[in-house]
Amino acid sequence: MKRTTRVKCAALAAVGTTLLAACGTESGTGHDTIVDGEKTTSTTGIADVEWVPQKVTVDGKEYVLPKNAEDAHIGFAPGTADPDVGGGDSGGSVGCNSIGADAEIDGDTVRITDLVQTLMGCPDPLGAFEAQFTSVFEGTHKAKVTERDGTRTLTLTSQEGDTITLREKAPPALKGTRWVIDTKAHLTLGKDDTVTGSLGCNTFRGEAVVKGGVIDFGRLATTRMTCGPAAMKTERELAGILSGKVSYQQKRDSLRLTAASGESVTARAE
Repeated sequence: MKRTTRVKCAALAAVGTTLLAACGTESGTGHDTIVDGEKTTSTTGIADVEWVPQKVTVDGKEYVLPKNAEDAHIGFAPGTADPDVGGGDSGGSVGCNSIGADAEIDGDTVRITDLVQTLMGCPDPLGAFEAQFTSVFEGTHKAKVTERDGTRTLTLTSQEGDTITLREKAPPALKGTRWVIDTKAHLTLGKDDTVTGSLGCNTFRGEAVVKGGVIDFGRLATTRMTCGPAAMKTERELAGILSGKVSYQQKRDSLRLTAASGESVTARAE
């Protein structure tokens, strides 16, 4: 659901693709503190991260995300406040309906406005959790980020004192994940410096060594099935990209592979 997010850094109106991470320590909590093994960190960098709701507290009563809410996720993506231009993908789901909203992040203040959602019926306890989440989510919040054992937790506290607690979702591992390019083509990088997958028609395997932002593909051994002209053309193009030293950029569940020729392909974690 396309919504918008505005990001401000201290007194600067920094709107667009530059995230809070580029604002240094001007915004947020300033410096880290550690209490009982839990580190309170700066609120910089909460945008463009996938967060999983954990619980909502309303009037002192706690509502915990049900175990069957496997698809729950909330994100604050960069964008523009002008709906005619388009915006980010702020919002997500708590496991039932899709939620969209405009979000503005100004230091440790997060403002959620213009919340909309689909209208599917959700059985309890998921329905009850979603109702409480959306009732608190829209509004102005103070954000606090804590970290324990490498996992970050984001707490949003409303002006009424209600809270939403979210945990950062770890990105999929580069190795061992099935990266899907289209409905048929995919690849999996092994921990033993191998790669297996499909070019869309023929399957393949070979050597692939990951080092310093580069994947060095050895010669791929493929099956020799004959497919239609369009499929074979796509296979040749993909095989050309998965050859030699290929740079990669992983952003959450997206993996972009760029060959020395400049040709590239983007895959999604499955």
